[in-house]
Amino acid sequence: MRRLALLLALGASVVHADELDWRPPFITTPPEVVERMLEIAGTRADDLVIDLGSGDGRIVLAAAQKFGARGLGIELDAALVAKSRENAQRMKLQDRVSFVQGDVLVADISRASVVTVYLLPALMVKLQRRFLDELAPGTRIVSHAFTMAGWAPDRSETVKVKARHPGQGDESRLHLWIVPADVRGVWRGGGMELRIEQNFQSIDVEGASRASLSGRDISWDRGGVEFKGRVEGDRIIGPFVLERERKGAR
Repeated sequence: MRRLALLLALGASVVHADELDWRPPFITTPPEVVERMLEIAGTRADDLVIDLGSGDGRIVLAAAQKFGARGLGIELDAALVAKSRENAQRMKLQDRVSFVQGDVLVADISRASVVTVYLLPALMVKLQRRFLDELAPGTRIVSHAFTMAGWAPDRSETVKVKARHPGQGDESRLHLWIVPADVRGVWRGGGMELRIEQNFQSIDVEGASRASLSGRDISWDRGGVEFKGRVEGDRIIGPFVLERERKGAR
């Protein structure tokens, strides 16, 4: 579906994509994989899907055509950007999608509610911190084939490919992450004080037998009492409101 971009390190310096004087191979994603990536992200008409390394634009176009979403493709190769725009015109989707030539390492991704990627691990490492810092909690990230260091997917599945496809075996592995809210710290409210430790979406609530975090939605069972709430900045809003004593780094 898109170019597999490579990041090269020379000593302590990094060569960004726009500094490379060669082009890695352009490998497209099978149609059934494209559709399944958007399905497991729960893509809706109110979503903005940003595809990093968008190639000929097929994920962005599918998001608009089949799910009614808006889409933005970011692609380094100017020829592929032009082809994507032509495809959008041909499919009469130009009012729902746009394509820009740019480096995925520096492009603005903050408005996305769904991010799709088919990038090699070297680039995933560079993007991982940006995903956590710049995407709103609850944003869904779907990767074709590659995972992220230390950040376990919320869901993974294998898609069988029905027909021969250039550069593709007979199956694809997909991974979904939901960007978690930052909940680490000491919280007070409802006559209680509790501490929450966090490692990405995995949380440990002091004194709780069970705790979970999905985007902004948080819940735990503590002393036989179940709490379900939603994180809004430094407040957790549920049956009662908890306020964070101090902000902790994720």
